[in-house]
Parts: sequence; C-alpha cells; structure tokens
Amino acid sequence: MSAIEQSVLDNLNISKRPQSAGGDKIGQDEFLKLMTTQLNNQDPTKPMEGGEFFSQIAQFSSVAGIQDLQNSFAQVATALQSNQALQASTMVGRTVMIPSGEAVFNGEDPVVGKVGVPDATNDLTINILDDAGQVVKTLNKGAQDVGAVDFSWDGRNEKGKLMPAGDYTIEAIATTNTESIALGTLLAERVESVTLGSGGITLDLASDRSVPMSGIKQVL
Repeated sequence: MSAIEQSVLDNLNISKRPQSAGGDKIGQDEFLKLMTTQLNNQDPTKPMEGGEFFSQIAQFSSVAGIQDLQNSFAQVATALQSNQALQASTMVGRTVMIPSGEAVFNGEDPVVGKVGVPDATNDLTINILDDAGQVVKTLNKGAQDVGAVDFSWDGRNEKGKLMPAGDYTIEAIATTNTESIALGTLLAERVESVTLGSGGITLDLASDRSVPMSGIKQVL
C-alpha cells in the first residue's frame, strides 16, 4: 500500500484490513469522502486518471440505485399485498363464480352456474353426472345466441328423486348442424374465509376448495 493511500485511510480513520469472505463494505457517503480525499492527496506527478475516477463513481451509483430500486419494489409489493388482503376479506360470505366443471351438491342448495356460448348454437344441453360417470339429469336449454347462459340444478334426477350430497360433474354441450362442442362452465361458490400465504391470497370456499384471487370471474 502506498504512502498516499495510507494517508487517505488515516485521515478517514479507516484501517486497512484483509477482506473477509463477504468483503468490508462502506456506504455511499464514505465512498465519496474517500474519493475526495484521494484527489486532494494524490501525487501531482502521478495524478489519478479522470476516467477511472468517474468509472468508480458510476459503478457505485449504479449499485446504490439498484438497491434503492429493490427496496422500493419491496415496499410497493408489501403495500399491494396488504391492499389485496383487505379487498379479499370483503368477499367472505359472498358468492363468486369460478371456472369449474366439478360441482359439490350439499344435499339441499341448488347448483348454480353459467355456460359461455362462443357461437350461436341450435341446442345447448347440460348434463349432470354422478361420481360413476352416469348422467342423472339433463337440462335442455335449446337454441342459444352468443353469450352467457344461466343454469340451475335442484339436485334431483330425471325421476324427481333427490340425489345424495357429493361431487357431480357438469357437462355442457353445444350442438350445431355439423358438430357437437364441449363448453366450459362457471359455478357459483360461497366464500368462507381468506388465507394469506407465501404463494399469495387464496379464497376458501364452502365446498372445501380454495382458489386464488385471479380465479374469481364474477362476484354475485
């Protein structure tokens, strides 16, 4: 280490020690003070290169700027998560529509949903299947234009007998003159609680299922 470097360190009360595994770190103010002192104490016969000086300044500023930006993003992310949690809490007790073809019948309340019809169809049929894959009820919706079609199943089979509580599959089929097309369905679910976890915010539904906030398509 040169006499000038030692003088600079002495003036700043900084001791020259071997670097640890993580390296000794100084703040931006200390860095600028160190560089200024170096310039004031440099050897006139061997002046410090201006390009080198400004390069070090730019590198330090870039690192400091990135750290500040990261801290800002972290604060924004925390604020957004808190805001989402507050919004999600207002959904407790509300009914929401989620994309699903698996309905949970509780033995009393009807299964309510919607079918998205992308093109006009001659006939829209909605089949309710039990866990064995057998059709227990068919809802005939007839010809439909483009749009959302509401449906409701009261839990009874074709003979009017109330089916047991459990899981049922909803199958929507649109028929035209040339083909039959399976369509996606939305089902109504009641929100029981909200969970805030490492993966984000999820809504806990009455059917014992959970969905992320992004999975909610409509709030009724």
